[in-house]
Amino acid sequence: MRLTEDDYAEFDVRLAAHDAFLRSRYPGTPVGRQPVHTVYIPADKLGGFRSWGDAALASMTDFPWPEAEAEVRAKLAREPIEDLRVDFEDGYGVRPDDQEDEAVRRVAKILAEAEGPLPPFVGIRIKSLEAATRRRALRTLDLFLSSYQDAFAITLPKVSGVDQVAAMVTLCEKLERSYGLPAGRLSFEIQIELPAAVLGADGGATVARLITAADGRCTGLHYGTYDYSAAAGVAAAYQALDHPVADYAKAVMQAAAAQTGVHLSDGSTNVLPVGTPAEIRAAWQLHYRLVRRSLERGFYQGWDLHPAQLPTRYAATYAFFRDGRDAAVERLHRYLARQESGIADEPATARALAGYLLRGLDCGALTDAGLPRSDLLVLAR
Repeated sequence: MRLTEDDYAEFDVRLAAHDAFLRSRYPGTPVGRQPVHTVYIPADKLGGFRSWGDAALASMTDFPWPEAEAEVRAKLAREPIEDLRVDFEDGYGVRPDDQEDEAVRRVAKILAEAEGPLPPFVGIRIKSLEAATRRRALRTLDLFLSSYQDAFAITLPKVSGVDQVAAMVTLCEKLERSYGLPAGRLSFEIQIELPAAVLGADGGATVARLITAADGRCTGLHYGTYDYSAAAGVAAAYQALDHPVADYAKAVMQAAAAQTGVHLSDGSTNVLPVGTPAEIRAAWQLHYRLVRRSLERGFYQGWDLHPAQLPTRYAATYAFFRDGRDAAVERLHRYLARQESGIADEPATARALAGYLLRGLDCGALTDAGLPRSDLLVLAR
C-alpha cells in the first residue's frame, strides 16, 4: 500500500465542500407522513368542507363501490380530507381587494375556530408572483398570518423562474420577523404549471434550480395538469394526467426532487363523477386508473376537486398498498436475514420497501406492515 494518512486527509479536505453540499441539497427521502391527496376548495366555499365526507359516502350509497368498501367508508367517516388547501387563485378568481380581504379573514376564522379536528394538513394557495397578481398575493398572505399562525402550508402557483422563488424566500423571512415567528417556520410548495418551470431558456432544468433557490423552504412540487398542458399547446380535449407532455414534466420534476426531501404531487383530473349513472361510473373508472397509475410511478399524492372523487382516491390507494404488502414484507425479511432469493435487493431497495410499508400505514391502507414501525423507520433512513 502506498497511501498514507496524509493522503486520506488530503482527499477529505479536497471533497469537504462537496460533502457539505450533498448533506444540504440531498438530505434523503423524507420520513414522515405525506398526505395522499390535496383537496382544493375555493375560499368563498370553505364553509362546507366538513360535508365532504358525508357527500362522498352518499355517492357510494347511490353507486356501491365493492373494492375495499368497508375500509373506504371508515376512512371517509373518520378523515375524508387529509390535506386541505383553501384556494385564493384560479378557483377563487380575481375580485376587488375588499372582497378578498374579507374572504381571507373569514377563512382564518373558520380554521382557527373550527369545531372538531381539522384535516391533518391545511394551507392556502395565494395568487402568483407575476406582476399582475403580485400585490394581491403578498397582501393575502400577510393578512392571513395576522389572524392565523398555526402550522399551515403555502402553495405558490405559476412559478416560471428562480427569481420568483428567491423572492418568496425573502417574503417568508420578512413575515417571520414581523410576526415574531421562528426562523424557517414558513415554507411553501411550488406549482409546476408552466413549461418554463421545467426547461429554461438556457436549456437547463429550471425545476432543479427552483429547489435550490428555495433555500430549504420548498416542501413540495405540485404538477398543474391543465395550465401546463395548455401552455405546452395541447388541445383541451387531450389535456390529461397521462398525456406524454405531463409524463415528461413529471419525470423531470421527479429527477430534480429525488433525495432532496421535497415531496411530489400529481395534479387533478377535471372529469368529475357527476351526471348520469353511466357518466359517474366512467369518471370513477378514469379517476381510479389515474390514481393507481400515479402511485405506480412514484407520485404518492394528487389533487381532488370533488367529494365523489374521494371514494376512488382511497380505493385505488388502499389497493395499491395491499396488493404489494406481502411481497414487500417477504423481501424485507429475506434482506434482513441475508437470505438468497430470486431478487437481489440492495440497501436502497430495502429503504424503498420500508418507505412503501410506512406510507401504507400512514394512510390507513395497512394496519399490519409485517415489521414494527420502529424497525421500518430505521430501514427507511
